[in-house]
Amino acid sequence: MTMRHKNHRRSIRLKGYDYTQAGAYFVTICTKDRACLFGDVADGVMRLNQMGHIVRQCWLAIPDHFPHVLLDEFVVMPNHVHGILVIMPTHDVGATHASPLQNDDTPTRPRGPQPRSVASIVGSFKSAAAKRINEHRGTPGAPIWQRNYYEHIIRDDESLNLIRNYIADNPLRWQIDAENPNTISVDDRWNASVVNATGLSLLRKANP
Repeated sequence: MTMRHKNHRRSIRLKGYDYTQAGAYFVTICTKDRACLFGDVADGVMRLNQMGHIVRQCWLAIPDHFPHVLLDEFVVMPNHVHGILVIMPTHDVGATHASPLQNDDTPTRPRGPQPRSVASIVGSFKSAAAKRINEHRGTPGAPIWQRNYYEHIIRDDESLNLIRNYIADNPLRWQIDAENPNTISVDDRWNASVVNATGLSLLRKANP
């Protein structure tokens, strides 16, 4: 994500909003301390290392464990993941589909998030990826992700298409991405256009 001062945002979800309801959600999940763990970008192409492939596999596995979720555009970057999650309408009230990728080496579901919610989905993904990465590199229990993630409720097709393009173009813009620790500059005009067109100024931190 290319927005500055994100760490100063209040760590709350949109007050009163039901994050289990059907709809499309744009989420950004960053590594702890913005460490570039998942590969690098060369000539505008993201080159995943083994840990990056683990993250990609865990993301693609989300619908296997959350059948009410569809995946839209996403990208794994060196130190963050952008993705669109689509929660589909469901009528099995009381069902427990939102179990945490239990067949993907994940421990119990993080306490707190409401089942079927965006927070539950993201928390399970983060847990699965962290455990597998730590097994791969022999660092059991080491933190991989920052505690929070960023979310935006996508309310119309115009915003959806702009965010899809933003995600797809992320590797091309890595050299001017504020998440890049070696960024040469930040394209504030691009940031402003995204904010104006999608309402990303309403983006909030949310705990897993």
